[in-house]
Amino acid sequence: MTAVSGHGPWPGGERDVLEAQQTALGELGELPTGVEVVPFLTQLPQRGPGADALGRTAARLAEMPVELGPHGWKLTDRPGVDLRRAEAFWREDLGALAVAAHGHAGPLAVEMLGPWTLAAQLWSARGDRVLADTGARADLALALAEGVRTLVAEVVAQVPGAEVTVQLAEPLLGQVHAGVLPTFSGYSRLRAVAGPEIVAGLEPVLGAVRDAGARSVVHLGATWVGVPPVVLAGADALGLDLADVGPGGWNEKAWELLARATERGTRLWAGLPPAQVSQCAGPAIGQLADLVAVPWRRIGLPAAGLADVTLLGAPRAEPGPTDLHRAELANLGRVAESLAEKAQA
Repeated sequence: MTAVSGHGPWPGGERDVLEAQQTALGELGELPTGVEVVPFLTQLPQRGPGADALGRTAARLAEMPVELGPHGWKLTDRPGVDLRRAEAFWREDLGALAVAAHGHAGPLAVEMLGPWTLAAQLWSARGDRVLADTGARADLALALAEGVRTLVAEVVAQVPGAEVTVQLAEPLLGQVHAGVLPTFSGYSRLRAVAGPEIVAGLEPVLGAVRDAGARSVVHLGATWVGVPPVVLAGADALGLDLADVGPGGWNEKAWELLARATERGTRLWAGLPPAQVSQCAGPAIGQLADLVAVPWRRIGLPAAGLADVTLLGAPRAEPGPTDLHRAELANLGRVAESLAEKAQA
């Protein structure tokens, strides 16, 4: 059954965590009955530092305290006020989830940054990006793995019937692999990280997800070259923003990699852009469905496999109003319904 989920960040100026979580669950609950729903933990980054994707992920690192520095989040020697604020946001989020999802049994997704995007954005205590230090980034992956184990346990404690999926956002994995990220000085670039190293960095985190009894998704954004290492590292699913892969969602090399991944049992979480809306015809649901279905058929994948696809909106550069986000969830439900019908054809 084709499914619908979301990344987590909630748009607009909303600061009421419970209201945002209840709204997200309510909108998902109104999707067509033939569509599987994967509720997600909402995030409100507009609350400030520590509620942002980097800060909230860094706050989960086991025995690796962080703080805000002149250039952003960095490792530090001891916990401080910045880390305590980020941890307080997590407690607020999980408390709201416990209330909004009371009695829920079934899939439930929570998103964090993956180890490579985290290493690319987090600064060492007295130097460059963590990515620049082979030993430091290995320690970071292990600390994140332990943090993931703890997070899954906390989510299940708040929602006992939850079947947790951990979404690891890796939008910078392609830049890490290509060696295009600048050093602290900006005068040079960090060394490219080879494919086997990418796999080795993902493995402890994905293993921790599996050991905790959860499932894993690694979101690559438009970085389709990251598909092979994600599959080799053992992810249950991979996410790709299909509109950015190529015109009409088509890129032969990208879809060949996706086909191989699907044949190995790695499911696809397809990121879709907002539907184009006309005053006469309304949202162009068919165009969104075609971003998935047309390349799927063109590469030779069986139509029945569309039932295993999960849809979610691609991250926005700028947050829009809450009503727009609610409309996008509703549109994704209609797209999922269309793909489910194609899967049965």
